[in-house]
Amino acid sequence: MSRRNLVFQLIALFLLLASPARADDSFITLASTTSTEQSGLFGFIIPLFKQASGIDVHVVAVGTGQALAVGTRGDADALLVHDRAGEDKFIAEGHGIDRRDVMFNDFVLIGPKADPAGVKGVKDAKEALRQIAAAKAAFASRGDDSGTHRMELRLWKAAGVDLAGNPAWRKETGSGMGPTLNVAASLDAYVLADRATWANFKNRQNLEIVSEGDPVLFNPYGSILVNPGLHPQVKAQAARRWHEWLTSEAGRAAIGAYKINGEQVFFLEPALAD
Repeated sequence: MSRRNLVFQLIALFLLLASPARADDSFITLASTTSTEQSGLFGFIIPLFKQASGIDVHVVAVGTGQALAVGTRGDADALLVHDRAGEDKFIAEGHGIDRRDVMFNDFVLIGPKADPAGVKGVKDAKEALRQIAAAKAAFASRGDDSGTHRMELRLWKAAGVDLAGNPAWRKETGSGMGPTLNVAASLDAYVLADRATWANFKNRQNLEIVSEGDPVLFNPYGSILVNPGLHPQVKAQAARRWHEWLTSEAGRAAIGAYKINGEQVFFLEPALAD
């Protein structure tokens, strides 16, 4: 740990211990991803946390890049996001403290049943994207600097596909996962999605999973406290209650218990598993 980060952590701890509980600590603001919101996870676990703590959680559901920007401004008390490189940068810059692994699922490649690019059953995600690009098949991209969008861009780069000028077959929506899936359904387009939002998505029309199971599609989520040493306006004590609960036995049990049509869609990080 760098001396700068150690100083931030010590200041944050001092403020947490020295400050009395605030009158408005009946809720915290959590900047998180559209996948955790649109999958229905928060609607399931937040009432359980509120019942246990008396603290409500107000969710700002945006792409991970935007969630990190919200935290950088000190406009949230905690984050739950899924882009490890971005999370590490956020911590290194002093905006966040005490990142913890929480859960994981995976990304899946969705496409039309007609499968014009012939990728159905192709496990290698990079090869599937190469075939989509070669076929110039319609592809819906979130284009919103979310964790999903960042993963998509890494995959295109690894596949050797040049997106300079954004080719006509690739449509950027600038929207969350649910709206982007709606666009893909209307266009019979391919799209990269997190499994949980796909499981909760109703307007599938001709779409189905066409490629899954590549280890590169692993999708971990991390909880981060916004640093009160740098952003003294944050509700440090209440945010830590959430942070601790989320990685406690009770929080892990709640995450593991959430299912969509009987399917578990979020799993405990291996380091947290019993």
